[in-house]
Formats: sequence, structure tokens, C-alpha cells
Amino acid sequence: MRASSALKWLAHPTPRDGQLEMIQQCIDTLVEGGAHLASAPTGVGKTAAALAAALEYAKSCDERKTIMFLTPRQSQHKIVVDTVRRINERSTADKLSLVDMIGQSGMCVEPFANSGGALFSMLCSNHRKNKQCIPWFTNTPEFERRILSDPLHVHELVQLSKIHRENGEKRQTCPWKAARNAAKQADIIVCDYNHLFIEEVRNASLKAMELGLDDIIVIVDEAHNLPDRVRKGMERKLTPTMIRNAAMELEEHLGSLEKAALVNESAGTAVVLKSWALMVCKDFRRIMTREFKKLTTLLGDEKEIEIKASSILNLIEEAFDATAAIASQSTLSGETTILIPDKTQRLAAFKLMLETNETDIDDEANNEPSAHLLANLLSVMMKFGETTALCLSFDGDGRDGRIITNLLDSGLVSGPIFKKLHGAILMSGTLNPPHMFADLLSIPKSDRGESVHPSPFEKGRRPILVADDVTTKWTERGEANTRKIRNHIVQLVENTPGNVAVFAPSYKLIEEYFEHLYTPGIKQLVESRTWSKQDIGDLLVNLEDSKSTGRRMLIGGVFNGKLSDGVDYKGGMLDAVVCIGIPNAPPSVLQKALGEYIKEKFGQRNFWRYANSQPAVNSILQAMGRPIRAMGDRALILLLDKRNLGRPYDECYPSTIHMNRTSSSEVTGSFANRFFRKVKWEPSD
Repeated sequence: MRASSALKWLAHPTPRDGQLEMIQQCIDTLVEGGAHLASAPTGVGKTAAALAAALEYAKSCDERKTIMFLTPRQSQHKIVVDTVRRINERSTADKLSLVDMIGQSGMCVEPFANSGGALFSMLCSNHRKNKQCIPWFTNTPEFERRILSDPLHVHELVQLSKIHRENGEKRQTCPWKAARNAAKQADIIVCDYNHLFIEEVRNASLKAMELGLDDIIVIVDEAHNLPDRVRKGMERKLTPTMIRNAAMELEEHLGSLEKAALVNESAGTAVVLKSWALMVCKDFRRIMTREFKKLTTLLGDEKEIEIKASSILNLIEEAFDATAAIASQSTLSGETTILIPDKTQRLAAFKLMLETNETDIDDEANNEPSAHLLANLLSVMMKFGETTALCLSFDGDGRDGRIITNLLDSGLVSGPIFKKLHGAILMSGTLNPPHMFADLLSIPKSDRGESVHPSPFEKGRRPILVADDVTTKWTERGEANTRKIRNHIVQLVENTPGNVAVFAPSYKLIEEYFEHLYTPGIKQLVESRTWSKQDIGDLLVNLEDSKSTGRRMLIGGVFNGKLSDGVDYKGGMLDAVVCIGIPNAPPSVLQKALGEYIKEKFGQRNFWRYANSQPAVNSILQAMGRPIRAMGDRALILLLDKRNLGRPYDECYPSTIHMNRTSSSEVTGSFANRFFRKVKWEPSD
């Protein structure tokens, strides 16, 4: 199977430099049933290449295969939908069908749509159970056919569902349900990582779509995010308040079951099991209240301490034993016998009682049911609590402190999924190096293909300048170092004709460097933790307008934040990017445990690179890539930390990157002045 035959699935008439190579390499891996990891920078056209390869292979299979395109951000869905629209415009074959989906709450048309999380799920479930959700029970086969007839952005789909007419009659349907029904017949499904890598979501979605993992060829966009997203999906929190509320919710549901048992004897078993679960929860609350007081004492002046997963499992067993003792005493005294699940089954039975618990919900409250949260935590503990891959920490946040579970090995979740998929393409501009991400995701060497694609942009249009006189290394920080960093920024801004973005490892640092940063006539704006999508949108409008109004901007953000990862500064919005420091993860219980786990699994040689230096450099590379989005773009990159020039960080950069040195802010200003006089921004088609 040759790449040239896939050109009919390309979104543009002429392949870009490097596209044919990427298509061929992806096809070769898919033919072997493996996963291809492509490090492909902006400009290669990786979305179009991945789709062309996946479509060419899918159409050649004897049995129907569905392409599932996963993105970490809703804003990136539009790129995929627009690409498929262009393919359909060019193709003389049957038109491709596509379904674009986001989370159920994001597509809901009911008033409680913005509740989010488990609260939304319960409200939605109750609404349907009580036959109150008219859109859910309204079938609209014509609307589902309309979805498949021409690719729609998810928001277009939702709006269309509100005005759709079925057989000439206006009929409001649930757009999420309609999308899942249509997805059964779609060539391409666009959705979030969660649809594949969160077990509960995956099981529900694939069942509704009538798909098995072997029916799917998956494309993972921005795949450098996947290991952390998978691990983050297993994070759970435990607090005394949560256990107390879970007990109250169990008691409330028990009261409803007892009333039902008066008229229906079959409800009796449920009453007995729920009574047992309530007793366990009360005992667990008593035991954990004692434990949280002990942990608070041990914490002292520390921010957090590590605790063993086995200790929490033992405390749950202690609650089971205490309840069993009470039940035995009740039997001896002639009272009603309480049904006790078998010792090997009681943890699973307790979790089931929690996750199936039903309570009355206040539509105005934005609280997730604690019984369900506790069930989710137990699920993680049951899967990983007996392994070294689960790290638990205790900190003093909240009234009584909290326990947090952290999965250290994303491969335990992703590995089995990739093994069952029919094929996969993982791509990103910073999937660097591909073999590291394959290791972290547990994709075996025998099942993987790897490729690194050079940037098609002219190297002279994005020079990289590294200051060797500054650093954010803790031992070398000080007033003089901070002043030098500010001077480098000022000199760059003064010699740059357009907007400049500055990124730092933390909100505290970016605010520190912007304080007393004097840039007369230039508007300064620093990213906040609380910024919304609307704030980002407003900023992009202002940056775009600045080219015509002449009102230049200096913006500040953090690595891996809202402004440095995933935002498309197209049309020459930025003329320069400054990256301050090395964004190593701060010391923490999690980071220490992660490093030790990686050392144990991948060896001492890979320990520091996999756990620290490569993720940090990839965050810098992600920020560096923000201003160059098209062939006519140009930008100057200034790295303000001398550690970029030496080990272990220099080996983490792609071999094609050339770094120029600056030893003073004056040199920085002169370099910028020469570059912008020589290289102009050019509008692209």
C-alpha cells in the first residue's frame, strides 16, 4: 500500500514537504496492526497526513473500521472537521461522514447542562428515569441522517438540534444521544481522550456506538499530553467530610428502600445490603477521623507527606471487621441478622453500594455525590493499590486535610487499550523523542513505528537566542539576576515591531518578572489561573487588532498554561517569544515517587530524562512553537536560562535546532534589531 494512493484523501491538492513520508510511515505501521508515533512540527500538515493514512488503510480493510480522532481541547475539533470538509470538496468518491462530540453536559439542552461532573450525570439520569427529559425520548432518525450527510462542528450540531423538523414538525431531540446513534455509521468520530482512556466513559460510549476496540483506528492529536492526561484521570481525593456525606447519602437512600420494602418484599435484600454498607461507612468515618488527626500531627510544618496505599486498604478492612463484629453480636443477642458479604467480596460489594446509591439532588447545588466519589476512589485502590504504581499523599488543604491518589504509570491504563485497537497514530510537534512516549504508554517495540519530521519552515525565520548570563536555578537567583532577565526582555521588546509573549515556570515567577518591567507605550497583560475561554478569545482578538492599530502588547503566561499550549497565534500575532527558566516539576511527594518508579521500570539512564529534563524541554518547545503557524510567519525566540546550553537539557532538544548565544541585554537588542530589519512577516494563502 503506497502513500500516493492516499492522496485522494488529502485535504489539499499538492502534498507539503514531508507529508508523503509521514503518510507512508503511518500506513506501514497500520498494516502491521501497530501504533505509529510521529513527532511532526507545525507546517507538516500532520492532521491531514494522519487522516489520509488512516482513511486509506481503513478503506482497504475487509471489515468496516471507524477512525476515532482524539483531541485534548475542544478548540482543536474544528481543525479536524474543516479538514474533512475539504477532503469531501476534493473527493470524487463517496463523501466521508463525521460525528463531532464533546462531553454529554457540553451538548445538553436542559437547564442543568452546566452542572458538570457526577452531579450532571445524576441529574440527567434522574431526569430520564422520571420521564422528564422530553428531548431524550424524542427519536429523530432524519436528524441523525442529517448529521452523517455533511460534517458539522459540535456546536453547529447542537444548534441544529434545536430547530430541526422531523417530517415537517419541529422536534427537539438530545444532540448527544443523536450524535452517539449517528456515530454507529460514521467514518470518523471526533472526541476527547476520555472517550477511550477513562474506563467508565469508554465502556458506555463504545457500547452505545456498537463498536469494539478492534473496530477502531485511533488518531491521538497533541499526544505529548496523553501520559499525563491518563495519569490525571486516575487522581482521586479523600476527606473526612466526603466520608461523612457519603454516610448521610447512604442513610437517605436506605430510608427510601425501606419504604419500598413495605409494599414490595423483593426490595428486602437491597435494604439489608444498604444497611450493611451504611454501617461500614460509619465505621470507616470513625476510623478515618482518627487517621486524619494522626496524619495532621505527622505533617507538622511540611506541605505534604507520603502514605502507603496498603495502609488505607487496611483501614477499610478494619471497618469491614468492625461491622462484622457488630453483626455477629446482633445475631448472638437474637436481633435481626445483617447480611455480610463474603470476606473476599466485601470491598467490591461496598463499592457497588456506593456507586449505585441514589439521593435527592438539589438542582442549585454544584456538589458531586460523595458516595460516588468514594466509590471512584475505591475503584482506583482496588486496581492499583497493591502495586508500586499508586502513590498516595496527605496535605493540609481543607478543614481536616486530604488524601490524594496519583497513578505513576499511565501505561497500566493505555497499554492494554493500544494492544486491542486495530491501529493507532499518535502525533504532536513535541512528541520528542517518540520512543520515550511509547515507553511511558506501554506500547511494545514490536508494535510501534516511530518517525521524526523536520520543520518545513525556513530555519532563518525562527532564530533561537540563548542568554548565558541568567538562570532561574534556585541557588543563583537574586536581585541582580532578576534585573538582567528584565533587561533582556526590555531590549527585545524595544527592538521588536510587534507583540511579544513571555512564559515562565510559575504564576509567581511571571508576576515577579513583570513587576517593575518598564515598557512605555506597550500594554502588558499577565495570564491568571482564573482565565476562561472568553478571556483567551478576547486576548487573541486584541493581538490580531494590534497589527492594524499599532497598539503593541506584551503578554505573560506560564509553561503548560492556557497561553503556551494549544493556542494558535496565527496571522503573525506574535513577533517574539521569551522562555524564562527550565520548567522542571517542583519537588513533591508525587514527583519523587514518579522518579523512583521510572528509575525502577526504565533504568537509571532514563530516569532523569523521562521524569524531569525531557518533559521540561518539551514544555519549552511547545511555547517556542506558538508564533510560527504558516510559511510567511517569522519570530525570534529568546531563552533566558544558561542551562539550555549544557547537560542534561541540550541533549533533549531536536538535533536540528541551532542555538545562538547572547551574553548581555545589549547583544539581545542588537540581534533582534538586525533580525527584524532583515526578515519580514509575509501573509500566507
